[in-house]
Amino acid sequence: MSIAPLSRRFAAAVLLTPLSLAACGSHPAETPTVHSSNNIAPASSGTVAAAAPCPVAPVNVVVSVDQWGDLVSELGGQCATVKTVLASSSVDPHDYEPSPADAALFTGARLVVINGAGYDSWASKLAATSAQNTPVVDAGKVNSTAEGANPHLWYSPSAVTAVADAVTAELTNLEPKAANYFHNQRAALTTALNPYNELLTKIKTAASGKSYAATETVFDYQAQALGLVNKTPSGYQSASANESDPSPADIADFTTVLAGHQIDVLIFNTQTEGSIPEQIRTAAQRAGVPVVDVTETVPPGVTSFETWQDAQLIALGKALGVNF
Repeated sequence: MSIAPLSRRFAAAVLLTPLSLAACGSHPAETPTVHSSNNIAPASSGTVAAAAPCPVAPVNVVVSVDQWGDLVSELGGQCATVKTVLASSSVDPHDYEPSPADAALFTGARLVVINGAGYDSWASKLAATSAQNTPVVDAGKVNSTAEGANPHLWYSPSAVTAVADAVTAELTNLEPKAANYFHNQRAALTTALNPYNELLTKIKTAASGKSYAATETVFDYQAQALGLVNKTPSGYQSASANESDPSPADIADFTTVLAGHQIDVLIFNTQTEGSIPEQIRTAAQRAGVPVVDVTETVPPGVTSFETWQDAQLIALGKALGVNF
């Protein structure tokens, strides 16, 4: 689904009026974010602690989107200079048009990391044309995710592990002299992800089998990992997955199941554009169904992938009645 600036005002909600769930707009070229690992916070704050000085020259790594950029930066530490092309919640990765400067980044990279699965097709094309001899970690391929399937792979705990392992393997292959360094960074990331994994386990143990509905498919992988049952009405769910307008009947079905308390929690993507998601949120609130806000991209001011995910999991657990 397309995403919009968090500050964008939603159109006034008109129940049963088929307005677009998400509108794609034109966006200025992004200035790639350079992740510096020289002042990384201690592992206890949710990020990987700084390791010993790098024994080799840092590897230039380009990452397409910030959902993976933070993790790659933690894995590379001082042995990688990581540049993330899209590190803003105001840019739609689906429709982004790369600039010549972006192509130059890919040309100069020794490792490229993309989401794949149709999410950042522009990055796949740049990798094929501007980085032909450069190793590419494609999250979609690492996880055998077909084009057109749900591309929000950073919400899949198994995908997070698989991508982290693949990035570490490629960095080690590029700089064997830094093998121990990269091994230690991967181990440190495992430690930093412990609270995330503990939250997943606790919520699954306490709430598996409970139901959810979502205004968008962004959170589905994590919900599946938690054992939650997706009760989003099929018509609405299909429209959301296809980035099309749900019908008035689809919206009516959604509001009916909310009013009938058939859903334990509503997952609401705060970056979705359009009035329809707001209508669904309002219906949930009126029915007393807890609403949990999630985002598609890393919110401004959040210090790490782990911090982002942990906060959302805690909110979800509380909404499902899990005691922390």
